[in-house]
Amino acid sequence: MKPGRIDQDIAATHRRAQRFGAVSRLLAVAILAAATMGVLPQAARANYGSTQLRVLTSFPQSFYEPFELAFERSNPGIDLVVVQRNTANGMRLILERPDFDADMFWASAPDAFEVLKAKGQLSRTTARNTGAPELVSGYPVNDPDHYYLGFALSGYGFVYNPAYLAAHNLPVPTTWADLTKPVYDGHIGISSPSRSGTTHLIVEIILQTYGWDDGWALLSRLGGNLSTVTARSFGVPSGVVQRRFGVGITIDFLAQPTERPDAVRFVLPHNTVFVPASIAILARSRNDAAAERFLDFVLSLEGQSLLLTRGIDRIPVVPGLRDAAAEPARPFDFPGLMNGKTFDASLSASRYNMVNLLFDEFIVRKRPVLASLWRRVNIISSAAPSPQAQERIDEAVRELVGPPLAEARAVDRSGALSIDDMPAGLPGSEALQDFTHELRSSIEVRLRRAGEILDALAPPQDERGLLR
Repeated sequence: MKPGRIDQDIAATHRRAQRFGAVSRLLAVAILAAATMGVLPQAARANYGSTQLRVLTSFPQSFYEPFELAFERSNPGIDLVVVQRNTANGMRLILERPDFDADMFWASAPDAFEVLKAKGQLSRTTARNTGAPELVSGYPVNDPDHYYLGFALSGYGFVYNPAYLAAHNLPVPTTWADLTKPVYDGHIGISSPSRSGTTHLIVEIILQTYGWDDGWALLSRLGGNLSTVTARSFGVPSGVVQRRFGVGITIDFLAQPTERPDAVRFVLPHNTVFVPASIAILARSRNDAAAERFLDFVLSLEGQSLLLTRGIDRIPVVPGLRDAAAEPARPFDFPGLMNGKTFDASLSASRYNMVNLLFDEFIVRKRPVLASLWRRVNIISSAAPSPQAQERIDEAVRELVGPPLAEARAVDRSGALSIDDMPAGLPGSEALQDFTHELRSSIEVRLRRAGEILDALAPPQDERGLLR
């Protein structure tokens, strides 16, 4: 028995004991006691000598435990061990810890898989014949090279609190552009893409749909309406439940929080995007055969049917099951946010952490300043300004909507500074620190210029009175 295995066996036995009642509990404890004393019966000894399959996932226990139970029941020779981390931390474990023991990666953000693929961290497998199409809303269901496979679909949209919206006389948003309207000033919550793979994906899709410049313009306006940026994805629906803000940007399966799920609603915008949650075998895997069997199970009719159970609530990629689950929001009835384009996963992977860094510096770090400046723009614009004043307002807006870094420079810097390799929680190389300082200075100069223009039009003598 490998070091640390007894602790894992104890935990696994305890879980199984709880599931099968008092009689099973006593039997399991007796078997485990025999195992630790080296007198395990031969039949039980064979079970504890089974192959261990370690799966790193961003999914919560309520999601993965039904898969764990069903898979171990149909594969008694395989002991499934699940390690739960959020997407960003899971990626760092794989990229920064060559000694980290894991066989598979299982997560919602498919562009994270593209990063791991580009870094040589995934093994090629074989696509299963599920009947799934190649694309959904412009997003590939499977990696064309079969390094990772999509197994479930999820839609991005808005979770909202009806009571909050009624109290603030706010409409339910139905498009992404709605979130940039002045009426939602201070009423929107989002998580940071550097902490949430789901948020990173929507930011990247916006950039690819609208283009680099117009995409950042939309994100700047959205940033001006943010009430807060949560530390984790689940903080968005939780904040809506608690009425800290009225609308949250999230993915369908996170839109029903465990705390008072009846207090919120979820809406898919007209230009939503459905994306696949994916699964892959890691290049470091020691148990490829067991990993392939888990892939088979997840994409089997039994595994796909588990997606429909309460607490998981995903749309299967198997067509018949998918159509039943997706009413009234059927993925193929939506043109998608990509507007007929195909999502470029390689492009996303090449600038993954660069996009996160730019968003953190421009939207997260400067959120209070953006909110103040956009509020002033909206107030001044609503006062029927003269043509000359409108020209000055437009000048201030150009400072606010410009991307934090030109696209060409972002591409150059991504390669030169190896931002994709920067270690978590550390300051990074001297070159990276210099770049971050340069980026911050550039953003601050532009925001200061916008503020000076607005000051000349309407000096903020009473800041709170003017801005609120």
